[in-house]
Amino acid sequence: MLASYKKSLRAAFIVVFCFALGLHTYAQSGGTSGTINGTVVDPTGAVVANATVEIHQAVSGYDRTTTTDSNGNFSFSNVPFNPYHMTVTATGFARYAQDVETRSVVPVSVKINLQVSGSSTTVTVEGGGDLVENDPTFHSDIDRDLFDRLPLESTTSSLSSLVTLSTPGIAADSNGLFHGIGDHASNSFSIDGQPITDQQSKVFSNELPVDSIQSMEVISGAPPAEYGGKTSVVIVATTRSGQGVTTPHGSVTASYGAFGSSNGSADLAYGTKSWGNYISVGGLDTGRFLDPPEFAVIHDKGNEENAFDRVDYQLSTADSIHIDFGYSRSWFQTPNSLDAENATPWSGLNTVLPSVENYGGFVPFGNSTGFIDGTTRVGATDQRSKIGTFNIAPSWTRVVNANTVFTFGGFVRRDNYNYYPSSDPFADLGPPSLQR
Repeated sequence: MLASYKKSLRAAFIVVFCFALGLHTYAQSGGTSGTINGTVVDPTGAVVANATVEIHQAVSGYDRTTTTDSNGNFSFSNVPFNPYHMTVTATGFARYAQDVETRSVVPVSVKINLQVSGSSTTVTVEGGGDLVENDPTFHSDIDRDLFDRLPLESTTSSLSSLVTLSTPGIAADSNGLFHGIGDHASNSFSIDGQPITDQQSKVFSNELPVDSIQSMEVISGAPPAEYGGKTSVVIVATTRSGQGVTTPHGSVTASYGAFGSSNGSADLAYGTKSWGNYISVGGLDTGRFLDPPEFAVIHDKGNEENAFDRVDYQLSTADSIHIDFGYSRSWFQTPNSLDAENATPWSGLNTVLPSVENYGGFVPFGNSTGFIDGTTRVGATDQRSKIGTFNIAPSWTRVVNANTVFTFGGFVRRDNYNYYPSSDPFADLGPPSLQR
């Protein structure tokens, strides 16, 4: 009994220790967005209500606008880490501008003093300094404004397609797996601080839909140590949030195109200043799911469905809870090639060719002899695949002080891959008379 107890205790200790290591790794990455708070006052110190506050990131194109409340306060939540240019305008006051920067989940607080505008006209000329960054890493900043302008060539792997088209030095193969500078297979994602290090090509795993992403930073070449041992590309993504969206809004899109491709999606964001929810659902059905090298696609139908939900809750000025939930399912055929579509049986070193007239009944084939049976065909292959991806990532963040943040979180992620062969796996052997 004592030996059994010791074994159980040892096993429990190992599980807790490994889980703690996982949480520690997650805590190192932390979140990928911060908060900008502030108060707008006039020269006498009185608050200014209904002032328009805007933050803009010139490189990524990120832009958000809000207005101050009756107490002169404003807040921007879920702001991706980056430097921003802030402008404040109010009726009867001169325009105010300053630079702010978010680099952690510690809220950035600013106090803005507006000056009463005079009767004279002032022209302000601002330089292009906002386009210069001091970040030593080679990276690209991408925001939703760019998402809408890029013609993504693959709806089944839109995230990989976005990375390929928006980032220098990255190319993709026919099935969407991107290859960056360095070790081409050493890629990693950081979704709201959650590390995802498995392959994200559409033939291995289902990707997070682009509709769910607010902003991305793609780091190439030599990523910082905080993202682990990946040496090629790290995609740091911030998902969309409903926190601060006091007026619910969303969108519904549908399209139909070549190869019988029908695509539909819908999203909704709603919440208050202290909590928020963002939901996105989408589906695709197409006759060209993968990208075979043939000019005419053969046996390439597929479909994909996905759902994403992000929940945020601000318990206090120092504590917040964040949960990401996602599920995707894809089903697709393995494309056939022209030679596979017209294949004839193979038996040992003999191949069966479709025409006697062309070869007189016997065909040299290396050191062997082929023979003809024009009535025998293998038939088209019919391999298929199904992938189900489940992911849930809850976390709790506490701001201890201006220099210390504690993040406690974990995640469960599972890719369930099923491969289905053709109905007759022995068809390539031909009829019994050819089998030896």
